[in-house]
Amino acid sequence: MASPVYAVIKRCLDVVLSFVFLAFLWPFMVLIGVVIRCETEGGALFRQERVGQNGRPFVCLKFRTMVCTAPSRRPTTAFPDAEQYVTRVGRFLRRYSLDELPQLFNVLCGQMSLVGPRPLLEEEMAVHRMRRANGASCLRPGLTGLAQIRGRDLLDDVHKARLDGQYYHRIGLRTDAYILWRTVLCVMRGDGLAKKAE
Repeated sequence: MASPVYAVIKRCLDVVLSFVFLAFLWPFMVLIGVVIRCETEGGALFRQERVGQNGRPFVCLKFRTMVCTAPSRRPTTAFPDAEQYVTRVGRFLRRYSLDELPQLFNVLCGQMSLVGPRPLLEEEMAVHRMRRANGASCLRPGLTGLAQIRGRDLLDDVHKARLDGQYYHRIGLRTDAYILWRTVLCVMRGDGLAKKAE
């Protein structure tokens, strides 16, 4: 369980780091948006309602990596064949997790944190139940988390929820720093990517 001091420090770091990242990355993010718009019809951003801290809904931002006709109320891992919907630019963005960059705005606004369990759709009821049971549902969703450095797309829901619970019980600045560092390594190496999402 996180201490009040840790919670304050973590929130301050979330605000400062997300602001710094956005200040440096905004030209690159604009370029990504332009490329997306040039490749396929539709907006550059994908907005989807997700479940946040303590069950509060919020609009999660991502760069659009699929065509606009793709189903919008299911996770990509639940698609029979996600490859048919993913664009060429989308495959590149997913490979390096660049599609997640707009979530820095969610972090800045306090809807997400840099580190925490990944935000879920309301329809993912089984994972919600497991998170409520292990305490992880009270945490802010994160850009990255323990499940993202321990297998990512290759893990099933039960394993992901178990890792979310482990994070809840081991939460701390040292744990967060470790997860952020490991995330950089995993993204660069392409660890945990499902074949159909590459």
